[in-house]
Amino acid sequence: MPDDAVLDTLKFGIGQPVLRTEDPKLLTGRGEYTDDYNADGQAYATFLRSPVAHGNISALITDAAAAAPGVIAVYTGEDLRAAGIKDIPCPISVKSRDGSDAVVPERPSLAVGQVKHVGDPVAAVIAETAAQAREAADLIELDIDILPSVADPVEAEKDGAPQVWEQAKGNTCLDFHWGDEDAVQKAFADADHVTRVTLTNTRVIVSAMEPRATVAEYNPEFEKFTLHVGTQGVAGYRGAMSNMIGIDPDKMRIISKEVGGSFGMKGSAFNEAIVVLHAARDLGRPVKWTADRSESFLSDHHGRAMTFELGLALDKDGNFLALRVDGVGDMGAYLTAMGPWPATMVTSRNIISVYRTPAISYNAKCIFTNTVPTGPYRGAGRPESKFFLERLIDKAADETGIDRIELRRRNLISPDMLPHVTPVDLTYDSGEFETIMDICLDRADYTAYADRKAASEASGKIRGIGVAPYLETTAGPGTELADIRFEPDGTVTLVTGNKDFGMGHSTPFAQVLSAQLGIPFEAINLVQYDSDEMSPGAGGSGGSRSMIAASGAIIECAETIVENGKNLAGHVLEAAIEDIDFADGVFTVVGTDRTIGIMELADKARELGGAAGMPEELSHKVSHNTAPISFPNGCHIAEVEIDPDTGVATIDRYTVVDDFGVVVNPLIVEGQVHGGIVQGIGQVLHEDAIYDDNGQLVTGSYLDYQLPRADDIAPIDFTTHTVPCKTNPLGVKGCGEAGNGGSYPVIYNAIMDALDGNGGEELGIPATPHRIWQALNQR
Repeated sequence: MPDDAVLDTLKFGIGQPVLRTEDPKLLTGRGEYTDDYNADGQAYATFLRSPVAHGNISALITDAAAAAPGVIAVYTGEDLRAAGIKDIPCPISVKSRDGSDAVVPERPSLAVGQVKHVGDPVAAVIAETAAQAREAADLIELDIDILPSVADPVEAEKDGAPQVWEQAKGNTCLDFHWGDEDAVQKAFADADHVTRVTLTNTRVIVSAMEPRATVAEYNPEFEKFTLHVGTQGVAGYRGAMSNMIGIDPDKMRIISKEVGGSFGMKGSAFNEAIVVLHAARDLGRPVKWTADRSESFLSDHHGRAMTFELGLALDKDGNFLALRVDGVGDMGAYLTAMGPWPATMVTSRNIISVYRTPAISYNAKCIFTNTVPTGPYRGAGRPESKFFLERLIDKAADETGIDRIELRRRNLISPDMLPHVTPVDLTYDSGEFETIMDICLDRADYTAYADRKAASEASGKIRGIGVAPYLETTAGPGTELADIRFEPDGTVTLVTGNKDFGMGHSTPFAQVLSAQLGIPFEAINLVQYDSDEMSPGAGGSGGSRSMIAASGAIIECAETIVENGKNLAGHVLEAAIEDIDFADGVFTVVGTDRTIGIMELADKARELGGAAGMPEELSHKVSHNTAPISFPNGCHIAEVEIDPDTGVATIDRYTVVDDFGVVVNPLIVEGQVHGGIVQGIGQVLHEDAIYDDNGQLVTGSYLDYQLPRADDIAPIDFTTHTVPCKTNPLGVKGCGEAGNGGSYPVIYNAIMDALDGNGGEELGIPATPHRIWQALNQR
């Protein structure tokens, strides 16, 4: 019979489908979200926001609001500047094609002199109750001399368009280029066929389940702030907040317990957090703010918002010769921390995907508009790139008469080409792209599609199918913390700098640690929510980096613990260090029955207290240099059925095969993929943040902005095909954003297939019933 440690590894080890340990608390309403926290004596903040898209503030009179019942203070942008509060930063490193820096306009926490978009915060009211704060805000006299505005980035780039910022000529923040323009021009001139398409990846509302909220406290004795806030990494957020408020980072504590979704949005610094921090110090009492849903629409960062023209050059056999991409990314009125990144560095590096493409010329302008600023949204350039590329390939197949599967097959990067260096300087280390496509085709019963199409036609419906291989990048190298602490009560605390905002870190991180050290799974407690627990090297979560970064840090830390443990075990067991072996949580003197478990050894270390030159404790922490970019990849196949009488598109079948390298917890991975697919379906079928010509957000609530619903989703046939990553210790590739990388193009291509290419005209997204019905009836 295996011993308990071995059984524990079999049950909870890497690759086991362990149920999420955090779920019972969340499912029974015992989660601790920011709005659940209330400090003694807290006041409440509310914000007066601009009702117009662009204008000069001619009057801002707060006297009546300040005198209203329950009001403690009213703050304006001038007040914050007088107090030394810095602007919200955009620490980007992307440069224009000529080497010049991006235009980074000032972004005060409260507007000073001008407003730049509807929802721009102008003043903050602090009162005894939230209701009193809201009522007082209505008493502020705000006069704005309206200036011309522009909400469409394509229009904003044109001559004569209203200028959002005087220093950004042509509303251009950044004119980005990557690639070899000369090689691309030659390839296009020599090509036997060139396919072109223009597509817009629409602006979306992030719609995290938990609205943003924050509670700020200030301790004057220690001159230290505590900020309760939902974020994607407490260490990074501490740095941003302390910089803006003008203090050392060790005087700022960030607490971020449960976070109800983020998708990239809550990783940025926001105006409201800075204001409540200042108010808490200024007033000497805690201050709380929670957004309502309408406020979220106008103040959370939006996502996507790119329009691109693409060209693909092919030879007579359908081999790709070159890819050209020209377009704009909508930054909104200000730059968020990562605002220019999706349209530049991310989309450009991902648009090659799984295909041999000898040359690329990628050109993107980041354009200011009088709209809510944009930032990363699940995938942040990766899904956009697949949407653009896979639609272009389907159109090329239609134009050349080459079967869409065959065209892709001819251009897939094969395993014997790996490692493969792309024209955007990425090196693919692993992958079996054709094998994955074939597995997906088989599971989707692709050969019987014609029968299903005929059956749909017999019932008066039309059917289409989409195929979308994909490859995406994860976040690049950085640092990550792992702090493994053996506690006196027999538990083990694991501290990492990542942040769980819905992904489920506690379970798989414990699986990795349990597998490395043989520690009982149930004894491990993960801590990520308190910046005071963090040490240098703590990173955060984003770009599908969490498991890659954390597993590497945990493994490095565990290896050091084992080496230190051998030294200590040699002392306790009276043996030479070289005679000590470690496996399944037990140190053994080789060739004997003398053993000591790692948990008992940790107790011995405390008892010895450093005597005889032994370590005082077995606990250890490391700042780990994380692995290079990894390349999750896979293939999606979907079938849609359209009712020609109503234009309603129903997803009938959905198949996905993914290569995420080594999978730590299959249940959690499948859940992540399902969620990403649903978000992709939502954007293709429903979601579109629409502005009118005056810069007003027309889709300002869920009455007008439709999210995907349960009946939009078909059963998802999901499996993995594992090809371990070669650049990190565990062989993982990241999975958090991959689901929507394939779902965007596969659903859209299936709809276009059902419409027989729509006469060469792009339907565009969202593919609403009205838009589909019009296309069917205008043939």
